[in-house]
Amino acid sequence: MRPHLSMALPVALLLSACAQQVPNNPNGSGVTSAQAIEARDAALQGLPLEASGAGLAPLDATGAPIADSAEQTAADTTRILQQTSTTGTLQPVPPTVTNTIGISNENNFDAVSEQRSIESDAERIAQNRAQYQVIQPEALPERTGDDQPNIVAFALATSHPVGTRVYARAGLNGAARAARNCAQYPSPDRAQLDFLARGGPKRDRKGLDPDGDGYACSWDPTPFRSAAQG
Repeated sequence: MRPHLSMALPVALLLSACAQQVPNNPNGSGVTSAQAIEARDAALQGLPLEASGAGLAPLDATGAPIADSAEQTAADTTRILQQTSTTGTLQPVPPTVTNTIGISNENNFDAVSEQRSIESDAERIAQNRAQYQVIQPEALPERTGDDQPNIVAFALATSHPVGTRVYARAGLNGAARAARNCAQYPSPDRAQLDFLARGGPKRDRKGLDPDGDGYACSWDPTPFRSAAQG
């Protein structure tokens, strides 16, 4: 009897291994895992679950999907998508906007070749060359007919410092007269211009140069000399 039992035990184990595995479904709904996956994909794509042909099963005793199953994942996915959607339904993804402007005609060889040719470009270059002119530099024109004295030229033509008597002056109270008349000019440069225009430096008709140095109203030629020397 014992030999027969030892042979029957392996046979029973072999038969149990070949038996078809039944999904863990306490409700016996018979829904396969492929149907659950289809329900999950339908939820992700925003399709109604009825149209996908798959329910959310298997369910537990309370009627809820079993935790950690494909059915539970599909149910959670549907709930999250409905909560994040503004209208409660999934919105279709807008198509990608493509650039319909294209490149400009300047960069389009076909467009340029239709509008221009090698011959037309050569003609345009020849026209531009015909209009090209070379202007040679010329010397600056000299001033003519201008009797206005130039204080810069006068400063460079002199070399004695301010206060050195060079020209004779006559009259009393020369300093007071010079102060009174110099106040009529906005600057020493304008006073020197008028002084030279009235016959200075030899003549001083308005008493602008009482010390006879040839410089009216404290005008100083030093800055002009320094600028010329660099």
